Amino acid sequence: MKEETKHENRSQDEKHDKPVTLEDLFGPVIFSYTRAEAIADGVLIDVSKMAQEAGIKYPTALTAAVWAEYVQVPEGVQAQDEAGRLWDILNMFRFAAMQSEQSGELLFVLLVRNDNFSPMLVTLKAICGPGDTLDPVITIMLPHED
Repeated sequence: MKEETKHENRSQDEKHDKPVTLEDLFGPVIFSYTRAEAIADGVLIDVSKMAQEAGIKYPTALTAAVWAEYVQVPEGVQAQDEAGRLWDILNMFRFAAMQSEQSGELLFVLLVRNDNFSPMLVTLKAICGPGDTLDPVITIMLPHED
């Protein structure tokens, strides 16, 4: 009888030594959409190369909506180019991040000229979180996006 009790206790101890996984808690993953897939699909635009040139050390992407609204130059707008507009977004993010004590999510503002008259003040949101490999990544988006 004592041998049976020892065996039962060992089995229970082994169960407690095993780390609990998310699948143990929530069940199998039904659907996942990786950052790499979002970049491949065009939902996110990888701007990491220019971000690195601007002094941003983490991989960085913009949502397609930010790209369409504030990086692409509207037809007929003079003295603007995509590289300059992207540089402005990345630098204004970097300046705001350097001054912020927040972590994770940051709202920042910049001036964008989408016509040949005066620039408008726009607010963008940057989120720093884990990427596909759980290393930090930055995503810049419109304030209502997540």
